[in-house]
Amino acid sequence: MASIRLLRHATLLVELDGTTLLVDPMLSSPGEIPPIPNSPNDRENPLVALPEVDLDYDAVLVTHRHRDHFDDAAAEQLPADVPILCQPVEADAFENDGFEDVRPVEDSISFEGIELVRTPARHGHGDLAEQMAPVSGFVLAGEETLYLAGDTVWYDAVPETIDAHDPDAVVVNAGAAQFVEGEPITMTPEEVGEVRAHVDDDVPVIADHMDAINHCLATREDLAAAVDDVTIPADGERIEL
Repeated sequence: MASIRLLRHATLLVELDGTTLLVDPMLSSPGEIPPIPNSPNDRENPLVALPEVDLDYDAVLVTHRHRDHFDDAAAEQLPADVPILCQPVEADAFENDGFEDVRPVEDSISFEGIELVRTPARHGHGDLAEQMAPVSGFVLAGEETLYLAGDTVWYDAVPETIDAHDPDAVVVNAGAAQFVEGEPITMTPEEVGEVRAHVDDDVPVIADHMDAINHCLATREDLAAAVDDVTIPADGERIEL
C-alpha cells in the first residue's frame, strides 16, 4: 500500500509499506519567509497556510535545503531525534541545526525496509543550474516504487531514472519557478507533459510545487489547461496508489 499526501508546495507525507516519510518540510505560516529575490513579484512566502493535518511520520526526507523545502520553522519544530535523510553535502548543516540522527544518502540507504536511491536532478539551465546546485531526486522502493523527481527541469537524467526504476508513480515539482532573468528552474507545464508522455499510461504523474511560493509562476490552472492526465492535488489532498 502506498499513498502521497500533499501538504503544501513540495511538502509531502509519503506512506509506503506502513512507513511514513515527511518530505521537504516547509512549515512556516503565511508571510513568514521573505519573497524569493530577483522575482517578478514581491509577495511574501508562503502564500497559503498549511492545511490542518496531523504530522505523523517516521523520518524526514529533504531533497535539498533551499528554504522552500526546509525552512527555519522546520529546523525549530522537528524533533531533534527524528531521522533526517538527506544529501551528503548537507549532512553537516542538519547536525549544526541540532539533529541527532542524520543519515546522508550517498547512493542508496535502507530505512524500515524501504530502499531510498538518490537520483540526479538539475535545478535550472546552464550557469544558473550550477548556482542552484546541489539538488537531488529520490526513488523510494518497497512493494510500490515511487520516483520523487525533486527540483529539476526535464533533461536526460529524468527519463533515464524512469527507465531504470520503472516507478509505479512519479511526483514532479512543477510551477515553472523563475527569476527575472533566465529560464525556469523547475518543470514547466510543457516539461510535465514530457514526463506524462514518457511513462506508461497507467502510471500516475502527480504534480506539486505550485501556488505557494512567489517565484512559481505556472499555476495549477495553467498546468491543467496544458496537460491531460496529470494528477494535481489540492493542499491536504491524499492520493492512494
